[in-house]
Amino acid sequence: MEATIAVARLRKRFGATTALDGMSFDVQPGLVTGFVGPNGAGKSTTMRVILGLDAADEGSALVAGKPYRSLPYPLRVLGSLLDAAALQPSRSARNHLLWLAYSQGLPASRVDVVIEEAGLQDVARRRAGGFSLGMRQRLGLAAAMLGDPQALMLDEPFNGLDPEGIAWMRGFLRSLARQGRAILVSSHLMSELQDTADHLVVVGRGAVVADTSVAELLAAASGDRITLRTAHPARAAAVLERAGGEIVAGSGDSLTVTGLTSEAVISLLSSSAVPFTEIAGHRATLEQAYLDLTREQVEFRAQATGEVPA
Repeated sequence: MEATIAVARLRKRFGATTALDGMSFDVQPGLVTGFVGPNGAGKSTTMRVILGLDAADEGSALVAGKPYRSLPYPLRVLGSLLDAAALQPSRSARNHLLWLAYSQGLPASRVDVVIEEAGLQDVARRRAGGFSLGMRQRLGLAAAMLGDPQALMLDEPFNGLDPEGIAWMRGFLRSLARQGRAILVSSHLMSELQDTADHLVVVGRGAVVADTSVAELLAAASGDRITLRTAHPARAAAVLERAGGEIVAGSGDSLTVTGLTSEAVISLLSSSAVPFTEIAGHRATLEQAYLDLTREQVEFRAQATGEVPA
């Protein structure tokens, strides 16, 4: 299956700063691909290079096999939303979309379709300058969908949305992927990507750290850890540590156990008369897996409380 978006060996410097250092990944049709990494990891620069807004020093970024700037009607191939504030505030939402449609040779009827898809029917004739961030996100998504493209690239589309809007965005993106489109979503909201993305590209310091399915990443991060719940966590920890287990205290009455099987934990606690209410295989969250992967990639790190700067 040919990638709809193909990024290969991108390198880019801004003065003494290396923004991209061999960035390479593909975005495949039929999948929502999450694009994540710490601040300064190169996500925004990569997306700008894909759109031809920045030129790479080396490497290539192709959309449907061609540079984006060479496409005669680019919105029909790749729809994008990088900045929800990039609009003429005095125009109504509908006129903003009509202007974009005209520039791409698209009929006005397409504007009415995307207004309905984005849930903007009631505000289509209001000036976009008065929109909330959430409404601007919907307008930006409508603009990205104008050309009915086979690929979408969205930067932080969940920002500014209320819980209902987040649920709508999640479902909408998944429905677009089911239609066979390639969806690239940059977001810092790991909880939303866990329920939205099929695949994940994790980047740090201008290069790819991990390129894997969300399921595989979560399985690897979960490892052989066991979650234990007991009303006597201190007693349980002492028993299991004597048997060679590694224990990490969680919230409330929970412990995370590494180095022992579930059967061994049950046997040890039972023989020591330590009651417990639950033993289950630990399932890492996407946020935990992401933090583990990017721990050494963070450029700016908060100091622990009470730590004195060197």
